[in-house]
Amino acid sequence: MTTPLSRPPKKNPMARTRRPTQPPAARSRRALGLTASAAAGAFNLQVCQECGAVQYPPREVCHQCLSDQLLWQPVAPRGMLLALTTLHHSNDLFFRERLPWRIGTVQLESGPRAIAHVHGDCECGQPVMLTLKLDRSGQAVLIALPEKATAHMEDDKVLRETSCDPKFRRALVTDGKSAVGQATIKALLDAGATLVFAGDPDVWKTNRAFNTLCEDPRVLPQTLDITDTDSVERVAGSIGGKVDILVNTADYTRDGGIMYGRDLLKAHEALNVNCLGLMRLAQHFGPAMASRAADGTASAVAWVNTLSIYAQLNLPARGMWSVSQAAALSASQCLRNELRAAGVRVIHVLSGPIDYEWEQLTPPPRVSPAAVANAIVRALKDGVEETYVGDVAKEFVARLKDNPKGLERELGSQG
Repeated sequence: MTTPLSRPPKKNPMARTRRPTQPPAARSRRALGLTASAAAGAFNLQVCQECGAVQYPPREVCHQCLSDQLLWQPVAPRGMLLALTTLHHSNDLFFRERLPWRIGTVQLESGPRAIAHVHGDCECGQPVMLTLKLDRSGQAVLIALPEKATAHMEDDKVLRETSCDPKFRRALVTDGKSAVGQATIKALLDAGATLVFAGDPDVWKTNRAFNTLCEDPRVLPQTLDITDTDSVERVAGSIGGKVDILVNTADYTRDGGIMYGRDLLKAHEALNVNCLGLMRLAQHFGPAMASRAADGTASAVAWVNTLSIYAQLNLPARGMWSVSQAAALSASQCLRNELRAAGVRVIHVLSGPIDYEWEQLTPPPRVSPAAVANAIVRALKDGVEETYVGDVAKEFVARLKDNPKGLERELGSQG
């Protein structure tokens, strides 16, 4: 059985912080298909369209019939652990710092055999479930898990290294007064976060629900306006070295297109909050998080950006806002590449219309703030890079994949 984690002791400020290292990251272009599946929380392998053979490792042609018609498809993740060993020595610095480490050979029910990292509750000769996870280098790895969930299995170091579990970690929610921000604070505390810094962009505005949340000793309000560089710098100087998970919930939503909406102040404010605000946060919090990516049990692990699904394709009825969302998505992709070197994961939570005051006239289905918050926590625990929340977002993704030009026309016809 997995030994449950205990809350780490307060760190000695004079102690050296271990520098982050990465596992081997070299992958072929074909193998990046595994990374794409892991980033989305799926288990897909190449399947030959001619003979149906499942391929592993990824190949250019089928190992049975030499066909090049190999498509990535969902495959049953069940298998049998044939062999198991525990490494007590490694020439790779990343694994040398984490020994002992278990690896084994798994026979998949779908055919191929694979070498995988092995969870501590798995035994040789027993059935296992394989899963694809992203490691600290951002590449996919196979992990063998027990067939049935065991007590505290999420505390095993193999899973802890490939997830961003909030348990025993400290988080910053940039806009704690928003509906999504308040729900996120509650969800993080329920997931085991020891402390949540709650950003307050409007100190002058009274919010009873937010004030009630701050009565919890685990919630510390922070005067944080991400449109003000001085405000971001002050807060980063105060708590930047304590943030393990940053969740950016700030948003500025307004109706209106571009050609007839000549008030560019809306566009300026939307870009200032949704895109430039993200950049300010990255410049002042990013370096500190990158430096603490290997800081023991409660290391810095994740940066979460809550975005609209319309960041991927413009909604003309809210054209200026959609532009700011697309700019934020692009900036977040840059930040992901920069933080990957330290092993800090950048997660995009893309949702459909959220059930709050700015969506009063939007017809259902709408996404509740609690659903967005739960999706954030689930993405952190699963260690994925993208997650889609709500029926609208999921249908959007399916239509964008099937017929992007058709979806563009449909969005344009919405008044």
